[in-house]
Amino acid sequence: MNYSEYSFKLEGHEDFHQDILIDALSRVGFDTFEDIEGGFRAYAPENERTEEKVAEIALEYSSLFTFSYDVKTIAHQNWNEVWESNFEPLKINERCYVRATFHEPHPEYEFEIIVDPKMAFGTGHHQTTELMMNLMMKTNFSGKKVLDMGCGTGILAILASHLGAENIVAIDNDQICFESTVENAALNKIHNITPLCGSKESIPDEKFDIILANINRNILIDQIDSYSAVLSPKGSIFLSGFYQDPDLKIIIDKSIDFALEYITHEKKDNWVAAEFQSRL
Repeated sequence: MNYSEYSFKLEGHEDFHQDILIDALSRVGFDTFEDIEGGFRAYAPENERTEEKVAEIALEYSSLFTFSYDVKTIAHQNWNEVWESNFEPLKINERCYVRATFHEPHPEYEFEIIVDPKMAFGTGHHQTTELMMNLMMKTNFSGKKVLDMGCGTGILAILASHLGAENIVAIDNDQICFESTVENAALNKIHNITPLCGSKESIPDEKFDIILANINRNILIDQIDSYSAVLSPKGSIFLSGFYQDPDLKIIIDKSIDFALEYITHEKKDNWVAAEFQSRL
């Protein structure tokens, strides 16, 4: 399958402008994004309607901020091989070692996670995944029920299991991510993860002690009411996929409406992961 590569350049923009475009593009079939100087690249399976959808998005947001884009066709290739060739093992907090099946194991680490990348987000290499994992390793997961929203490869759900979670529900609206979570749970011999393909409507009607959501600011704001509705009293929510400025304050202000108290956050390259707790 050929892919369309759209290169977006934003002029004098705020960081959240790029997030707005990425969120809009992800809703019309774009499944991979890559930061570049002054903007980003977005990839989608080649489709005659893709250009039309992008033009509609450009028209909608062009009055809010200035950007331009160009497009080219990427010929069919083995995308998994491309991802694998760029996948380096990762050490997180000197406690966790993330590798693919084709890397040598390192059992001396407290936690070793095997992730075959495919085209699912969440290999641990993005700042937000690393930040979430750092916060998780400071938290007591023993015997807890966990919900992982936007689970990607399932890496956070797998770490939650290693940290002692009793059971984990992992949800993503991307079929590739769903399949990747199933496969990676099996690779890590994890049996207490229930993967689901869907969005907030797929959240089970039960209570969770800990909720993980590494997505983006707009989706978090849209879904935070659904998270708070299934959070146990004094339960914790870890949110990421957004910037410190101006996103963190926006997220904190929104959380107040749903009886969530801001606890702390960690930052890397202006990306943030933040912890909240139910006030109920």
